[in-house]
Amino acid sequence: MKLFSNIYNKVIEYSQHKYAKYYLGVVSFLESALLPLPPPDIMLIPMTLSRPSSWLRLASWTTLTSVLGGIAGYLLGVWAYEWLGPLIENWGYGQKFEQVKSLFEEWGIWAILVAGFSPIPYKLFTISAGLLSMAFVPFVIASAIGRGARFYLVAFLVARAGPRMEPLIVKYIEWLGWLVVGLLMVVVGIYQLK
Repeated sequence: MKLFSNIYNKVIEYSQHKYAKYYLGVVSFLESALLPLPPPDIMLIPMTLSRPSSWLRLASWTTLTSVLGGIAGYLLGVWAYEWLGPLIENWGYGQKFEQVKSLFEEWGIWAILVAGFSPIPYKLFTISAGLLSMAFVPFVIASAIGRGARFYLVAFLVARAGPRMEPLIVKYIEWLGWLVVGLLMVVVGIYQLK
């Protein structure tokens, strides 16, 4: 049974859908604002792989919608923390939220720049920025730089190396898929031991 090759083919097929750009925008917006979604890279990468010449446009769109989502997260932090606080806890982000707050206290606006590459969900930074009354314009500028740097880098690398790497990826997709699953199990096991 070819599990990962079927998934890979489906993802590439969806990335070529006529509304794929809008799906990417929605995911990018919601991931930055509130919902516990995976990062938009999971859509940006196959879309760039299927259309390498569009990498700049796709990275720009992802950055724009992510920054708009970040603004929405900021406003939620300003106006709706009483409602969001329990959701953050229920989604299992309580401890990470506390880490983000301490990062803001120590680093201020630089925390937003770093957040674009951080494993901590970006939405926690956007909500925290609003909650902690970070200056809005510097927040937007730092979000655009941090998120933009990430998405432009990912799209550029995929557009340049992706088409050459795709035959290898397709050839070894099952091995790569099971390797990733194995690595995730190791990481979860190590995390559980802490």
